Amino acid sequence: MSETTKLVEPVREAQPAALISPATGRPLTKRGEATRRRILEAAEQVFAEHGYHEASIVKVTEEAGVALGTFYLYFDSKQAVFEALVIDLNTRVRQSMSEAMDGAVDRVDAERRGFEGFFRFTAQHPALYRVVREAEFVSPSVMQLHYDRIVAGYTAGLEAAQRDGDIDPALNPETAAWALMGIGELIGMRFLLWERDEHGTPPAQIEPSVLDGMMRFISNALRGHGNTDGDNALPSRGISTHSETERA
Repeated sequence: MSETTKLVEPVREAQPAALISPATGRPLTKRGEATRRRILEAAEQVFAEHGYHEASIVKVTEEAGVALGTFYLYFDSKQAVFEALVIDLNTRVRQSMSEAMDGAVDRVDAERRGFEGFFRFTAQHPALYRVVREAEFVSPSVMQLHYDRIVAGYTAGLEAAQRDGDIDPALNPETAAWALMGIGELIGMRFLLWERDEHGTPPAQIEPSVLDGMMRFISNALRGHGNTDGDNALPSRGISTHSETERA
């Protein structure tokens, strides 16, 4: 099987050639890049805790441990740092998925590994959900960019799997990509973001039985009703037609 079926599109646009200071117009030094990263990490915490409208540049700088003037060397407004955070989270979650999918033996295995990478990142960065959802109102174009980048790579991977005969050739790859992304997002919301133990602590990873059930559904969907491949196959009694039931 070709390597192209195993991965989402590689993350090539993760970082520009050189990060530019909006204040000076000059490329950032290594130290400057580290400070910018610290501000983004602080923004992730502040926007997750307070939401966009209650967050402030002062809260971000206090969380980052930098002076207010330092902030403006890297971002010229609250919206600018918010939009940069959306793009940064997008880059990192796609990288997590891509790295997790490396070494997969087929497309269904790649899906499982990719979702494991997504859920692992989500458990570590629950701000992803709130930030992206708020982007719908704060910066709709950046929210669309977030999803478009994921779907573009996803679609390419599914198309490659179809060429290799790995999944149902009748599927529309783009539609399937949006559907799979929706499954992952809502499963993560229910079983990671909303889940709490008796102490109110969220889980550090997705429950294996949840992932197993989700992957059974996805495997059957990607391979079609004719799938008879081992553990992922539909039980024959579960796909009986009405006429077969009546004859029985």
